[in-house]
Amino acid sequence: MVGNPAYPSYQVLLAAGVAAVITAVVMPFFIKLMRHEGLGQQVRADGPKRHLVKQGTPTMGGIVILLGIVVTTLLMAPWSPMLFLALFAMLATGALGLLDDIESVAHKRSLGLTPSQKMVGLTIVCIIFCLVAVNYCGITPTIEFPGGATLDLGVLSTTIGGVQVPWFYMFFVFLLLAGLSNAVNLTDGLDGLAGGTVLVVMVVMAMVAFNEDQLGLSVFAASIVGACVGFLWYNCYPASIFMGDTGSLALGGAFAALAVLTKTEICSLVMGGLFIVEALSVIIQVVSFKATGKRVFLMAPLHHHFEKKGWSETKVVIRFWIVSAAFAVLGFALYFQLG
Repeated sequence: MVGNPAYPSYQVLLAAGVAAVITAVVMPFFIKLMRHEGLGQQVRADGPKRHLVKQGTPTMGGIVILLGIVVTTLLMAPWSPMLFLALFAMLATGALGLLDDIESVAHKRSLGLTPSQKMVGLTIVCIIFCLVAVNYCGITPTIEFPGGATLDLGVLSTTIGGVQVPWFYMFFVFLLLAGLSNAVNLTDGLDGLAGGTVLVVMVVMAMVAFNEDQLGLSVFAASIVGACVGFLWYNCYPASIFMGDTGSLALGGAFAALAVLTKTEICSLVMGGLFIVEALSVIIQVVSFKATGKRVFLMAPLHHHFEKKGWSETKVVIRFWIVSAAFAVLGFALYFQLG
């Protein structure tokens, strides 16, 4: 482990810096490689017309983001079963996103894997993650609310081959992990939007993990912060690279994993409130159109609605960063109200 364990706060800050440097240094070579191979983003045909200029922009930058996170974590974090599990959740959802990106690029379309294919993959990841968390990491199958209330989701459990299967809690973890992965994926629609909002949330998650004396998880979260910083240098408007589903699904999976492993599931939903709002805007739009034939928003997800209203892309992104920061601070405040 690189660094001085006697100064854990220094360890966390250094991890962010190392991940930022690794990502920023490797990214230009990756961009050149993607351009040479002609592997670029496919833009939605029904999206804002000004996005058509982004057609062909190199994608799958999430590969470099994950590289920066993993290398930094391997070098600097004290290893533990929880850290291993957090890395598994991130890399497994990232692998699913990579398959989605490859399918999209190979067939020259904006959509990759089918929703059912994604859901099957996420279900498998969630089941493995939950069972390992409960049986080998000592995570209790409960949900803790600000104010001290606790909901026991382990009341209906089955032991199979010595492995406890908490059915209600497993379903909750599925909703959390699959939901946040897809929510971050939906947020990734403008230059710098997903990277900036994930960065903000992970700063708070690093502080939460540090306060819980989980140095490994804190270093992991800080590595994500740093990797997002290095990525944003090339992803800010006008973007030279997109993270793709490889990055967005992985970052959402990492966020959900940290929420479970620090027992801040409810507070994390508040911290990631912007992602929830983005996902809800899509659900509301689909339900409304199918039920009434009318759309609530000019376009979903929500960031496209504001683009349609005439906001510039950078204006939407910066204001969404601000809203994300407000949600993160509120969630962090609620964290100190947990029992």
